[in-house]
Amino acid sequence: MQYGWLSIIPPILAIILSWITQEVLLSLFISIFIGATILAGFNPLIGFSKTLNTYIVGSLTDSWNASILIFCLSIGGFISILSKNGGTNGIANLVVSKAKNSKSTLFATWLMGILIFFDDYANSLIVGNTMRNITDKMRISREKLAYIVDSTAAPVSSIALISTWVGFETGLIKNSLAKINIDLNAYSVFWQTIPYRFYSLLALVFVLIVIFTGRDFGAMARAERRTYKTGKVLDDNATPLVSDEISSLNTKVKHERWYNAVIPIISVLLITIVGLYINGGGLEGNSIKDAFGNADSSVVLLWASFGGTLVAIVMTLLQRLLTLKEVMDAWVSGVKSMTTASIILILAWSLGDINNNLETAKFIANIAKNSLPSYLLPLMMFIIPAIIAFSTGTSWGANSIVMPLAIPLAMQIGGNELLIPTIGAVLTGAVFGDHCSPISDTTIMSSISTACDHIAHVKTQLPYALTVALVAILVGFIPVGFGFNPYISLLVGIIILFGIQYLFGSKVAEE
Repeated sequence: MQYGWLSIIPPILAIILSWITQEVLLSLFISIFIGATILAGFNPLIGFSKTLNTYIVGSLTDSWNASILIFCLSIGGFISILSKNGGTNGIANLVVSKAKNSKSTLFATWLMGILIFFDDYANSLIVGNTMRNITDKMRISREKLAYIVDSTAAPVSSIALISTWVGFETGLIKNSLAKINIDLNAYSVFWQTIPYRFYSLLALVFVLIVIFTGRDFGAMARAERRTYKTGKVLDDNATPLVSDEISSLNTKVKHERWYNAVIPIISVLLITIVGLYINGGGLEGNSIKDAFGNADSSVVLLWASFGGTLVAIVMTLLQRLLTLKEVMDAWVSGVKSMTTASIILILAWSLGDINNNLETAKFIANIAKNSLPSYLLPLMMFIIPAIIAFSTGTSWGANSIVMPLAIPLAMQIGGNELLIPTIGAVLTGAVFGDHCSPISDTTIMSSISTACDHIAHVKTQLPYALTVALVAILVGFIPVGFGFNPYISLLVGIIILFGIQYLFGSKVAEE
């Protein structure tokens, strides 16, 4: 049966409801229900039954989905143990000890954001809370601190090879490819998209440019000027966000040792690399490239997350930093912290099944083939999730809505040449929208952890984010639509960002 325009109702409804209600879970569930009702011949009772039994439960019966879901939960527990045993604070203390002036302090903040790559929530809360007192002493505005914290949270976690994001992103890629019968390794595709994450990569570099040039423009320059001249890290009318949520990552151990986090993290990375090689047939004679391409990453990620967790538990217990009960309580607490993310993932898979049965992507592709030039596809797949993420405050929700449509569209309009750039555009577009959104959880947590006025944080960060996005569009997403090399795009983008900072930015100390 051809559903035509009816096939686009579920994804569009998910977008509209998310924007109106700001509740992505409810929006996804209603969209699945509406889609199931359409497929059930407009019988709402059968539609409701199929929503639960066929689509939501069905998404959990797939072994890949189940593995990725368990990985997301276990990595949350892993992160919580590293926080409770003092490991992440140990890393923070080590980095902070090297900061001697405002420039080195800001660089230490950026470096901590890079090192705590495994989760954007942990990143924001740990880095902001750790550096706040130090940046205050160095006469650095809270707005500048919040910007750096926010710009090294999702941009880092979304491209890290091991993080709470990787399971979610590979899960979406895997299911979207499977729906159109394309047999590609999702983890391998994830790796290949990294050079096309223009916004995420350039945002990280632009923070360094801001730090080492010592220049700022717009609202950020005014905030820095205020702090430099008066010592006021906040405006007189500011209402800083503070929350008990910060304390959830604090540890009560006496010795905060950096290696209690670094060794388990390295263990996760090593298990992943070795696991991919073994699982992909490396021991049977396959080359490294073939082994990594053939490996079942969902299984390997499970090995890595549980292996790293065991290393963290053993190290914690041997040093008597925590009791066994405290370790397990920390792990369970971390698992609970991933509940919302896991539900979004399950609903995203379910909506993807609905879209597949309605042949949504095929319908959109048939229209787009005649109206959308193939070279504009990466650009559009950057803008659309950015708008959704900005409106809803969630990059995960935006990815879950757009990815099942973007991959089939890329294959039908541009073929294999545009597949990787398009996937990269979707994933980094969602990060951009989330980065700019005043209702984004990571934006809010950055304000909380730095005790910054939230609106001031958004106003000072927005011009910088928009600048990076514009450069990413002009030298990245438009050129790659014509087959341009992404590495050259990144190099040109960095040069342009340097030029912009010198042209429009000014040093507060020289005024």
